[in-house]
Amino acid sequence: MLRSLSLAVAAALLLPATAHAETKPATAPRKTDLADRVAGTYKGDVISDARGSSKSGVTITVTRVGPNKVEVKSSYARIPTVTIPLEKAMDAILAASGPYVFLLDTVRSPDRLDLTIDDASWSGNRVK
Repeated sequence: MLRSLSLAVAAALLLPATAHAETKPATAPRKTDLADRVAGTYKGDVISDARGSSKSGVTITVTRVGPNKVEVKSSYARIPTVTIPLEKAMDAILAASGPYVFLLDTVRSPDRLDLTIDDASWSGNRVK
């Protein structure tokens, strides 16, 4: 009886030490989403502006900020920084909601982006 009691105590004392010695399993890599697909730098032109004239050589930076959500920044002060949720419809990635137009056709022109933000329409291509 004494022997089985001492074995049980020894096992109980060793259990917490082995639990802490185990390594945590590595987390699985994050699955890519629409925001990953469109993230990047694009160069193009403001082709229409309800409050001003057209502007050439405007750089747009699209950054992933969450699952299927991007932040759009412009080198042109007339186009403000905005956050846009994305969705896929047929062959296009577009704005899921909100007052903005975000359009990228993944089949016909996968490197071309079209935007309308604050009454200014911009169109351009991804910079490699």
